[in-house]
Amino acid sequence: ALARMILMLKKRGYTVVMVEQNFRFAAPLADRFYVMEHGRIVERFEAAQLQDKMPVLHELLGV
Repeated sequence: ALARMILMLKKRGYTVVMVEQNFRFAAPLADRFYVMEHGRIVERFEAAQLQDKMPVLHELLGV
């Protein structure tokens, strides 16, 4: 239900800022990704770069 609501808001042009530990839940919903470690952004990328960033994400998040 939450994912559907977020997608509906995106389609209506709203900006949604989501902080989520569950990457598998958040990934299909996001246009941009920011990975934080100890309160600092250590990685940032666009959704189009997701496949290329998977090795880095696996290292950082264990995804």
